[in-house]
Amino acid sequence: MAESVTPPELDAAKAEADELTTRILELREAYYERDTELVSDAEYDALMHRLEELEHLFPELQGQDSPTQTVGGRAQTLFDPVEHAERMLSLDNVFSIEEFEAWAAKVERDAHRRVDYLCELKIDGLAINLRYENGVLTTAATRGDGRTGEDVTENIRLVASIPQRLAGEGHPPIVEVRGEVFIPVEAFRLLNAEQAATGERIFANPRNAASGSLRQKAEGKSPDKLAQMHRRLSTLRMLVHGIGAWPNPPVSSQSEVYGLLAGWGMPTSPYFQVKDSAKGAAEFIEYYGENRASVEHEIDGIVVKVDELALHDELGATSRAPRWAIAYKYPPEQVNTKLLDIVVSVGRTGRATPFAVMEKVRVAGSEVRQATLHNQDVVKAKGVLIGDTVVLRKAGDVIPEVLGPVVELRDGTEREFVMPTNCPECGTPLRAMKEGDIDLRCPNARSCPAQVRGRVEHIGSRGGLDIEVLGEVAAAALTQPTTPEVPPLETEAGLFDLELGDLIPIEVMVRDAETGLPKEEPDGTIRMRTPFRRNPSAAEKKAGLLGQQPSAAATKLLDEIEKAKTKPLWRILVSLNIRHVGPVAARALADYFGSLDAIRSASRDELAAVDGVGPIIADALMDWFDVDWHREIVQRWADAGVQFATPGHPGPGAAAAAGGPLAGLTVVATGALEGFSREGAQEAIIQAGGKAASSVSKKTDFVAAGPGAGSKLAKAEELGVRIIDAAQFALLVREGPTALDS
Repeated sequence: MAESVTPPELDAAKAEADELTTRILELREAYYERDTELVSDAEYDALMHRLEELEHLFPELQGQDSPTQTVGGRAQTLFDPVEHAERMLSLDNVFSIEEFEAWAAKVERDAHRRVDYLCELKIDGLAINLRYENGVLTTAATRGDGRTGEDVTENIRLVASIPQRLAGEGHPPIVEVRGEVFIPVEAFRLLNAEQAATGERIFANPRNAASGSLRQKAEGKSPDKLAQMHRRLSTLRMLVHGIGAWPNPPVSSQSEVYGLLAGWGMPTSPYFQVKDSAKGAAEFIEYYGENRASVEHEIDGIVVKVDELALHDELGATSRAPRWAIAYKYPPEQVNTKLLDIVVSVGRTGRATPFAVMEKVRVAGSEVRQATLHNQDVVKAKGVLIGDTVVLRKAGDVIPEVLGPVVELRDGTEREFVMPTNCPECGTPLRAMKEGDIDLRCPNARSCPAQVRGRVEHIGSRGGLDIEVLGEVAAAALTQPTTPEVPPLETEAGLFDLELGDLIPIEVMVRDAETGLPKEEPDGTIRMRTPFRRNPSAAEKKAGLLGQQPSAAATKLLDEIEKAKTKPLWRILVSLNIRHVGPVAARALADYFGSLDAIRSASRDELAAVDGVGPIIADALMDWFDVDWHREIVQRWADAGVQFATPGHPGPGAAAAAGGPLAGLTVVATGALEGFSREGAQEAIIQAGGKAASSVSKKTDFVAAGPGAGSKLAKAEELGVRIIDAAQFALLVREGPTALDS
């Protein structure tokens, strides 16, 4: 048989799509997990548009996990998951009046008539979905990945502007109300002043402050901290801007929706207006572009929606955004400041990224000192020299961006930036990993301290093994301590072998948060701290002893690592730091194969055929297991007791385990099932020998539905699939279907 040949143009497209996917996923991780924007909206959109173009030209490149097929966020695990009854989509963006007018012209062509536009301020806050049942607030959830968010109901009840019970009468059995939680500008300033006075973290912008205040847990807080948490929540406000699940609303326009919601006591914006033309909408955009400071909350643009609800269904939506709405983003604020230096940092993927270090300056409501310059070509393109006065803006009013130099202010002392040839962390020569790559990377992935630190921190993240103590500080202490000379973790392979004896000797330098320079004691020595050793008692100090008792952080870290050994397989897969294998792909692989051995034994085609994986991720998996030190990680973790298989899983692609109560049956779990987390319900199905499906079809045998069940419940009713509640589900997975009829 003749060997198949891949066309050269497909090879080039695949390589480019691979790089685009990696970059987009890194940008999403930074924004949704660390509240950090690394590029402007326009740059991010350009990356997305190019990937969409490649996937249109070469459909085989589009996997289920492609960024073009998903909403930007993803549900985190700090709070319990809540499934939205209707998807929460993102909005497409435009950045000029010309782009807006082109969008409006297309809307009117598709609608075949004149269109009224509802214009409202785009609040820079946190998207929230409120679910009311018969007029009573039952759940509040963040957007998450658009389908599943975090349950923040208890905290949202402390936001004074949100009614616990709707006013008036005639409320629908179920309605979802969408809006934005924010902190007013003045309250934000007071909050940061309080943070500074108590030595706590200063919030970068109001959005971070709103998100940080709302996404707190009361559990384990002291009375003082709990009171502080409640005070912060009381400063939050919410404005609603639409509806989600609401069958047959008794209104015909978005503006009427606002009137109805206001009648129910919901907080609606006083600033929205309905315009009868795109010209009128453009005038609204331009007015608030000049009067942004007149509003009590931060705004980063204007949202324009088709007012007529019937046209919403007619115009439809893409996989990520409605076609009947658009977000106009204002040009960000600009200031001048001094470029003091350009330093290079290395991330967990090895990318060497130049950063501008500047004189501190206030821009778009926050103080800025650093900004990414992406790579050496960007530095050259911007034409900046170290020592320049530079123009700085907040791209999207969030991320600092250096636009370029003020050449007229140069005095001859400026100097050119030279990209280092060696990794600043480990000394390995930097290089492009593929022909044509602009970015330089450190190829010493195994032992470069910066990369190991980043990977260890990723393992502890909420999307990985969710190890509470294993954050940025602990990861740095374990991989780059001042003492001992050989760090406890030279790679992540030793993570599950850690003992108290490895942690207690660790010492790290205390660095200034502003300059990054080591802090000094009064006697001139470098200030040190021992993160895993408790402070010595008075008697120990008197005796000149340092103390050798572990801190609470040390014992908690080891306890959390021990618990992590038996966490779900998908979390283990994410924590291996395999390129492109995030939670979505990891769940798909774990559900289908059931064990790491089965994944390793699978061919590329078998991997790519799994729903949610595709060829790019399949290649990444094959490449990862080809590396000897990657295999060492797996072996050492396994020797330490890490569970690389889902208990009771029937094997690759099998629908049932022999003798299991759900042998041969397919079950879909949706909504909040009492007694089960989302992953717990899926694992219960698999352990009972059944197939845990993610969508409802004619082949589905049961749909277990709890509060928050949405389109899957409707699909089950349409197809006549048997629907069961949480109590029946518990009985089903324990005793099988016959128990439901007895």
